[in-house]
Amino acid sequence: MISLKDVEHVALLGRLELTVEEKEVYAKQLSDILEYARKLQDLDTTDTQPTAHVLPLKNVFREDKVGEHLPVENVLANAPEKQDNFFKVPKIV
Repeated sequence: MISLKDVEHVALLGRLELTVEEKEVYAKQLSDILEYARKLQDLDTTDTQPTAHVLPLKNVFREDKVGEHLPVENVLANAPEKQDNFFKVPKIV
């Protein structure tokens, strides 16, 4: 069971001001959450593969190839500001 002192500590870390009633409610709720997590420890997971995602996703990469480029004039045609053959942007330090 989570104590009121534990709830007060977590509230302090979160910069929360809780009433006595709220502390009691949160102590009960946090205790219920931890009890549920303890139940998960009882599951047999010996034949279960660890996963990072529930779907079998994988990245699809393609080889980088040099190809045709747009002419500089076309690329810079709608640029709000340009200098020589480059976009001109504000200096950020």
